[in-house]
Amino acid sequence: QVQLVESGGGLAQAGGSLRLSCAASGIIFSINTMGWYRQAPEKQRELVAVFTKGGSTNYADSVKGRFTISSDNANNTMYLQMNRLKSVDPAVYYCHAGGLYDGGSHLIDFADWGQGTPVTVRK
Repeated sequence: QVQLVESGGGLAQAGGSLRLSCAASGIIFSINTMGWYRQAPEKQRELVAVFTKGGSTNYADSVKGRFTISSDNANNTMYLQMNRLKSVDPAVYYCHAGGLYDGGSHLIDFADWGQGTPVTVRK
């Protein structure tokens, strides 16, 4: 099985920065999709930033120019650098990853979510 664990959330001032991390553990053969999503109270979960096929990135319009997604593939870790935080950014941030893990006798598909890490922005 694969587990995704986020860290780095918390309280920041408006205009400040936070860096989220998502570490994937397990006997991972390959990760094909990775991304960050967020869910504010009483709202649907929305895409924040993802890696697309070929390694390019896609961002929500609301975070373009402020957030940066990156990864350390050797350590199966993904990051979200959030700068110039605004009042629209508070939410629980979730990482998502999909790929293949070693099930012993064969490779098994996985597509998992982390437990979420809350981000609060103080005006």
